[in-house]
Amino acid sequence: MSDQNPVFIPGPTNIPDRLRRAMMVQTRDHRAPDFVDTLLPVLERCKTVFGTTDGTVITFPSSGTGGWEAAITNTLSPGDAVLIARYGMFSHRWIDLCQRHGLDVRIIECDWGSGAPADKFAEALAADTAHDIKAVLVTHNETATGVLSDIGAVRAAMNGAGHPALLMVDAVSSLASVPFRMDDWGVDICVSGSQKGFMLATGMAILAVSPKALAAMEGATLPRTFFSFKDMMGANANGGFPYTPPLQLIYGLSEALDMLEEEGLDNVYARHHRLAEGVRRAVAAWGLKLVAQSPDLYSDTVSAIYVPEGFNSDALTDHAFHAYGVSFGVGLGQMKGRAFRIGHLGMLTETMVLSGLATIEMAMADLDYPITLGSGVAAAQDYFRKSRPALSKAA
Repeated sequence: MSDQNPVFIPGPTNIPDRLRRAMMVQTRDHRAPDFVDTLLPVLERCKTVFGTTDGTVITFPSSGTGGWEAAITNTLSPGDAVLIARYGMFSHRWIDLCQRHGLDVRIIECDWGSGAPADKFAEALAADTAHDIKAVLVTHNETATGVLSDIGAVRAAMNGAGHPALLMVDAVSSLASVPFRMDDWGVDICVSGSQKGFMLATGMAILAVSPKALAAMEGATLPRTFFSFKDMMGANANGGFPYTPPLQLIYGLSEALDMLEEEGLDNVYARHHRLAEGVRRAVAAWGLKLVAQSPDLYSDTVSAIYVPEGFNSDALTDHAFHAYGVSFGVGLGQMKGRAFRIGHLGMLTETMVLSGLATIEMAMADLDYPITLGSGVAAAQDYFRKSRPALSKAA
């Protein structure tokens, strides 16, 4: 029966039955003339979720990591300098990917639990008078620490320095869950994936690319074949793929967009905020502390929570899985053994979140954590009861 329990990891997220049915389709000929009627509307409709009218949406059969690789290989050349801050596991992995591709990676080291340091970006860019830095890379939502960074502030820092670098953003665990304003923030490439806010199975990297980034592609010399923007855009223009597409995920993405549009994006974002705040109220009631250093950094898609001194977070998540059949996020990198994570994004309701809080409370009580059983659930219940908004109608 445990396969009926929801997961509370920050992705892959729970898949609605409606989307499972949409993906359960028979094989079709992706080179048939009518495939254009399936593919092109999906790419166009994704623009609203990215917050762009100027950008081009490009997908690859991949995870978000493939999206990172596509972003850099299509716009940069060997030896190009990129500026990136390390403040969690996923910014760290993007750094590693860039280094493996022979880029000059200029790293700003930050405390885990902090966000993208717009002020330090400003200093580094102002000092780069020769404009050697070709791109600034930012992780919007750091799932290892539960931190959401201010992309608008990073763009303001770049503009203040008068620097022409591209702005690339990893929004894998934020897109379709919290507001993203690609055009307003001057983002040149936004990288996302199918398995989080879009509520689908893993297997599709979804990117939005600005005209400025497409222009940079013409002079970029890093090798790319599978991840070629040019090849993909050329095939997409005729409603096709340069190779076999993830057909089931394309059907699923079309249905996911239907679901997001029916709920209304503003309502989607409000729901995520309410669920996240309920979790945060529970954490406070337990007397525990979030990894995110201040409320302005709190993520509405995942909360990373320190365990008390003398306890091991891996033992807690293992116990929750084996005793109750429910998965919570383990600590990653510097957080290993020190923090566990509660994912609260995608297909989730108040009732589902309360079940997760009750489960992790039982697991903590089983392991003699200094908490009062029921305290976190009660705090979340109180918040949910008193904060129910009148939902706006979908556009």
